[in-house]
Amino acid sequence: MAFDHAYYDRYYFDPRTAVTSRAEMRARARLIGAFIAHVGLPVRRLLDAGCGTGLLREPLRRVLPKAAYVGLEASEYLCRRYGWLSGHVQEFRAQEPFDLVICYDVLQYLGPREAPRALANLARLCRGVLYFSALTRADWRNNCDRSRTDPNVYLRQGEWYRMRLRRAFREVGAGFWLRRGAPLTLWELESTG
Repeated sequence: MAFDHAYYDRYYFDPRTAVTSRAEMRARARLIGAFIAHVGLPVRRLLDAGCGTGLLREPLRRVLPKAAYVGLEASEYLCRRYGWLSGHVQEFRAQEPFDLVICYDVLQYLGPREAPRALANLARLCRGVLYFSALTRADWRNNCDRSRTDPNVYLRQGEWYRMRLRRAFREVGAGFWLRRGAPLTLWELESTG
């Protein structure tokens, strides 16, 4: 997959064909900020793994003003354009883990070898909360707008992701996962696992 200018023109820059909008990403950042406040996690370090065009960066800065934002991106085009840290989520290493890791709609682009490695690496990179989403088979069938969604992906069952994430995280819902062992409290009915 070439994540070049043409790809981002099609799926991000042209409002007629864009897969998401600034308004949607502002709402997502508010959701993330509200959840972080709810669990009482002080966020000093935030990794946006696969940050793309950076639609979450400014909204996250507003809701988490004390967090140092690190945008990691595999697209050389976007790294040159926005100055992101160039790298792949399955290989990236950090000197210390992040309080919050966001990996939004990235892993469906990774093949059968890379995707499990990326999920294991997310566990190494995150010490608090993971916000995770990936396009699944059910989403492709029932939820996404196929005219605006890239079909050149690996469609997996949602349970495929859940099974691997549960090794290191507790599923909360709405895309949120708590790192096992993190000193964060959720009431029994606020969590699925």
